This record gives sequence, C-alpha cells and structure tokens, in this order.
Amino acid sequence: EVQLVESGGGLVQAGGSLRLSCAASGFTFDDDAIGWFRQAPGKEREEVSCISSTDGTKYYVDSVKGRFTMSSDNAKNTVYLQMNSLKPEDTAVYYCAAGPGCRAMDYWGKGTLVTVSS
Repeated sequence: EVQLVESGGGLVQAGGSLRLSCAASGFTFDDDAIGWFRQAPGKEREEVSCISSTDGTKYYVDSVKGRFTMSSDNAKNTVYLQMNSLKPEDTAVYYCAAGPGCRAMDYWGKGTLVTVSS
C-alpha cells in the first residue's frame, strides 16, 4: 500500500518556525519527484517546493525562497520542509506528494494544517 503521511503542522506566531515531515511507505522517493504543495482557504493549490526526478534540483515558489528549505532522507524514506520566518499568508493545508515529475504527481498525503497568526 502506497502512503504518504505528513506531520508537524500546527499553530505558530508570525516569525516563528515549523518543520514538516512526510513519511513514505510502499515506494521509494529515490525513483520519483517529491514535493510540497499547499492550499489556503478559497485559493488554488500551489507548489511550494519540489525535488526534480531528473536531476535532483530543488525548486521553491518565489514567495518562500530564503525562508523554506526542503530536504530528504532516502534511508528513512522521509522528506522535510523547514519553514522559517513564517507569515500569516503561509497559512494553508500542506500536502506531500510524489510522482514522475514535480507537475505530474501520483501520490498525495492527506495534508497537515499550518496556521500562522499575526
């Protein structure tokens, strides 16, 4: 069974930090692209960060560059998203996803809620 399970979400004040984790089972991240997406209430889902399946390049949406850092631990089949200097506009449900490409994801977690208060 393929599963992606996110954890680490919660309530934090603006300027604070959180680290999200995504544990994968049933497949290995090494064969796929892996990334984080988020969806705020009433807004379109957006790609936050992704590791390319072709060359391993890490991509970040402009709004989080310099604040968020994605990392992976293939031995643990786990990826992380370190989020620093959080802003209220970062409030969203964050989803972990994997697939053949950063824009062709096959597997999705259920999401973890991040709420940033001002």
